[in-house]
Amino acid sequence: MTKKERLNKILELIENHEIDTQEELTEKLVEAGFNVSQATVSRDIKELNLIKSNGTSRKFKYVKNTDVSSGVSPKIIHLFKQVTLSIIPAGNLIVIKTLSGNAGTAGMAIDEMKIAQCIGTVAGDDTLLIVTRNNTDAETIVKRLRTL
Repeated sequence: MTKKERLNKILELIENHEIDTQEELTEKLVEAGFNVSQATVSRDIKELNLIKSNGTSRKFKYVKNTDVSSGVSPKIIHLFKQVTLSIIPAGNLIVIKTLSGNAGTAGMAIDEMKIAQCIGTVAGDDTLLIVTRNNTDAETIVKRLRTL
């Protein structure tokens, strides 16, 4: 079976079962017909950006990380927070005011975040413009960025 099939199976398993260890996930994959080692599962968990969250029947379980900053260096998130003065939605656009000379830095951070709703960014000296498809996408991004 292919890697893509294995990754899809992992997502299916964590959605349908509370799995809290790599060993348990490895066992479930073997039961499903995948010949994998715990080391392979460990790499898959990292690639899928899975995190542990509170479970209902168990203390923890693996879930897909949907945080906007997932996979982005904490240093980049910190840098974005340090240079950003305001985040203002304007229809399907978002205007981010930064410290002088730092719009490019904020834009680089946004680009690193790979936000699905973001069509593109344009940076000036102290202003970053984010373009989205619609007002709803802009509001979603603004809420996420404000929680950083």
